[in-house]
Amino acid sequence: MKIYLADNQDITRAGLMYLIHDEMIDYRYTPDKAELIECLKNDTAATVILDYTLFDINDAAELLILNERFPRVHWLLFSEDLSVDFVRLLVAFSNQFSILLKESPLSEIREAIRFAVHRQRYVCQRMTEMLLFQEQKTEERVNLTKTEVEILKDIALGMTTKEIAEKRFSSFHTVNTHRKNIFRKLNVNTIHEATKYALRAGLVDSAEYYI
Repeated sequence: MKIYLADNQDITRAGLMYLIHDEMIDYRYTPDKAELIECLKNDTAATVILDYTLFDINDAAELLILNERFPRVHWLLFSEDLSVDFVRLLVAFSNQFSILLKESPLSEIREAIRFAVHRQRYVCQRMTEMLLFQEQKTEERVNLTKTEVEILKDIALGMTTKEIAEKRFSSFHTVNTHRKNIFRKLNVNTIHEATKYALRAGLVDSAEYYI
């Protein structure tokens, strides 16, 4: 059994390497999606520890496609902030997704790694509480930054992440991170849902949208 580390935060990855080495488990760091997919082609029953927030996977739909392509791979999502609806979608779709927040105590992190290696689902206590006791949220005002509002407008007008990056003279990774933060704040999982919000909030004129 091998663990693939798809986590581009240096300090977190170093800590994970220490814990995995302590458990005497073989591991390999994969810096991007292309390399991860190549590894999974040859190791279809692996475990992936993925920081969804910082890795170059665009959205929940793409992650679910990877799950369908590699149905025996177990995914341990180890991220700083995941929306309740996003997690609910993943765990309903497949039992190959485990959830661990980076605020989790060391004991939970160790336990989650052991569960994932044995192909057992694990959901940390904090996320379990969020799933069970989700607070009522209103759509009155979502606290988006000026940059996030501008990117949301472009998304609603059908621009791809690459096109937005070129327009803003930014990197694909920077725009992709903004996109994930927008989806998290809006509590949505798809472009369609984000576009509906932009239209309702008046960020995009309906006439402009349907051109």
